[in-house]
Amino acid sequence: MNNFTFDVDIEHNKKNNELFKDTKRLQTSAGVYGLLQLILAAAALWWSNQAIWGWILAIVLGIMAIISFAMINIIPKKVGTPENIYRQYPLVPAIIAQVNPRDLVLLALVNKNIDPDLSPQWALAARNITRINGHERIEGEEIPSVGVSGRRSLNTKDQWDEITPMPIAWATPSSEVIADAHAAIPQEQWELLKQNKGRLDEVFSSPHNLIDL
Repeated sequence: MNNFTFDVDIEHNKKNNELFKDTKRLQTSAGVYGLLQLILAAAALWWSNQAIWGWILAIVLGIMAIISFAMINIIPKKVGTPENIYRQYPLVPAIIAQVNPRDLVLLALVNKNIDPDLSPQWALAARNITRINGHERIEGEEIPSVGVSGRRSLNTKDQWDEITPMPIAWATPSSEVIADAHAAIPQEQWELLKQNKGRLDEVFSSPHNLIDL
């Protein structure tokens, strides 16, 4: 699988990229949890009339609040910038496998191997999205994407346990860029993906929405 380089439209990405919207939601949740923990710490001191156990509980909650607030800055650094993510992760074929009233389901063909020089271990990955500009909202629509790897376990150190398709169209309004990305994906990969589009239920029944072919 190849990497694909293009100019990310920052404003377009901000409005459309649901992976980064998920990151913003995590940051918001971290802030809310931090505030809640501070409120509970104050309540513990008040309820205990500043007894020793109240101070111990307040200190523990205070430490947890500090960790929560720290996550607000740590999360985006862990995720990275849009430019780096699109540059770092390989181009993958994806299709709209299912159209629902309120969302769509992307099904992608990905390589589970961490080492890109090894023979590919093909797998299917799926993700729900709410919308995607630059493409028709129909089943079978081909969506060039990048496969963002998420986690791996100690038992499978050489392979990814989770990979999420992130459409090129989330980062650019340019139809030419999207077409170039589509053309950069070998046709046999598109065909292999289409041959397995009926396995969507299997993918969603797996722990991390990822199954081997």
